[in-house]
Amino acid sequence: MAKNLQELIQKLRKIFQDNQINVDEVQELMESYKSNPQDWTKYAMFDQHRYTRNLVDEGNGKFNLIILCWGEGQGSSIHDHSDSHCFMKMLQGELKETLFDWPKEEGGDMTERSHRMLKHNSVAYINDKIGLHRVENVSHTEGSVSLHLYSPPFQTCKVFDQRTSHTAEAKMTFWSKYGERTPFETTASKENN
Repeated sequence: MAKNLQELIQKLRKIFQDNQINVDEVQELMESYKSNPQDWTKYAMFDQHRYTRNLVDEGNGKFNLIILCWGEGQGSSIHDHSDSHCFMKMLQGELKETLFDWPKEEGGDMTERSHRMLKHNSVAYINDKIGLHRVENVSHTEGSVSLHLYSPPFQTCKVFDQRTSHTAEAKMTFWSKYGERTPFETTASKENN
């Protein structure tokens, strides 16, 4: 059990010393942490035009722990996870996750498999074998904050056009690192997930 965010980070670093990742163990640990804004507010930086990715910890090179801040109506494009594990814990508000199948061929519609609402303190998991997803804050009155763990860390991912399934490469950038705003030129990206 993790009593606070710092303890969660320490326990994650211990788990990730191994090269084998036990998805259930990581998910249970992330679920054991009950969101406390005092732990994470300094990392939670919003932007009125797009959601933000705020680096919290680099996990000794084995994972990135990132807080994403989603303003009202903001969302990601449909994207993959570059062969990484992706855990997502809700710290504040709710997010809608829509799962898609991998396109059979480029040029057709993306097939939506399912969608669900991720509620406060819940943890979701996805990897490329499961499929693709889009994440969005559908609220028009409040922002949402989620804690993401990606292992191994990745610098780019593929984004998909929902109507044509055409792909593009998106560079992963950070709005802030360790609670400090990054220089503007490093945060410009077409879509960051």
